[in-house]
Amino acid sequence: MLKQQIKRLASEKFIRNIGWLGLAELVQRVFRLATTVTLARIFTPHDYGMVSAIYTIFEFANTFSLKTGIGAKIIQATEQDLKTICNTSYWLNWILFCSLFVIQFLCAYPISKFYGDSGLILPIRTLGLIYLMFPIFLVQSALIERENRLEVKALGNAMHAILCNIMVVIFAISGMGVWAVVWSMVITYPVWIVITYIKHPWRPNINFSLDQWREITKFGTKTLGVELLQKLRMNIDYLLVARFLGTEALGIYFFAFNAGLGISQSVLSGLSSAWYPHFCEARTDLKLLKKRFLGSLKNIAVIVVPLVILQTSLAHFYVPVIFGQKWATGVPLLILICFCAVPIALSNATTQLLQAINKAHIDLAWNLIFTLFFGISLITVVKGGIYWVAVSVLVTQVVAIPIFTIWATRYVFKSNLLK
Repeated sequence: MLKQQIKRLASEKFIRNIGWLGLAELVQRVFRLATTVTLARIFTPHDYGMVSAIYTIFEFANTFSLKTGIGAKIIQATEQDLKTICNTSYWLNWILFCSLFVIQFLCAYPISKFYGDSGLILPIRTLGLIYLMFPIFLVQSALIERENRLEVKALGNAMHAILCNIMVVIFAISGMGVWAVVWSMVITYPVWIVITYIKHPWRPNINFSLDQWREITKFGTKTLGVELLQKLRMNIDYLLVARFLGTEALGIYFFAFNAGLGISQSVLSGLSSAWYPHFCEARTDLKLLKKRFLGSLKNIAVIVVPLVILQTSLAHFYVPVIFGQKWATGVPLLILICFCAVPIALSNATTQLLQAINKAHIDLAWNLIFTLFFGISLITVVKGGIYWVAVSVLVTQVVAIPIFTIWATRYVFKSNLLK
């Protein structure tokens, strides 16, 4: 009986996808841990603050590319429209990412003024080179997800993480400072080009075409608002800490997030990648969709919750030993931030559900309301110090997100939206 159950589970594509992505995340986490330990012992809090600022700018700018929305449109497209949508998406990606490169290059100076650190100008401009690589492989990547071949995505995640983290460690030890992070990201992104071109035969039409571009961008802009608000929530605390408490305080806060929530976010990224195509396959069958969504909640209970409990219970022991005694003051922050993984997981699953059934406008309205609530809470407490910022981040998410998840579940599955 047990043997048959194991065979049945192994035969399910979703379970295999979770397995591949989970294995890739484990590989990433092992190599990222080595990087985090190295940087924690070499970097000062000011260096960490600069890295935080660079990552924040890159994440915000990347959102405006419509990358997520365009990829989701390719995954959802009918077979009849797929060829046109892929070709148009390819050229749209070039337009959008080239524009982002120019905008980030020009904005680097005023951004450095905001942070009060002129040393950010060149790293921010250099990191923009990554935008010129994305259009080369994004369509193939979306098609691979459409075909539910997430083992390829897992391979790309693992290979990129291995190469990037090895280079960060080598560059950091050689004394390159913040540039160790920047150059490792720029140099290793071509691994995605190689893997996607080997694993998928799609190639762009050399004739420039923007057929159905309105349909693609309309769908992309629906998810853009949600993604922007999510990125704002993930980074507004960094911006406020940097502005009101300084770069050194930002460095400690960023370390706590990176060493704490970073582990859980790796797991959540793998789960979310598997959830969306899994939900899309069942979007016309309410009963099956409900089963799959409830399954995602079980994933959270079985995987995320035990991980959070384990990490928080051991934080006081492993942080001083692994990262160094100078980061021991960040342990209370790390523990608070770890608990945020559970409501974030609920939020991700709910977003994937609503987007799969073309109800992204509901998710957008919710994210707008929640982001306002979240931002006001942080502004109210930021002058009290980074500890109160972390408390506010946790409390607002624990209070608000489960309420929306319950409402969205009832809205989707009790109103027969798919009929």
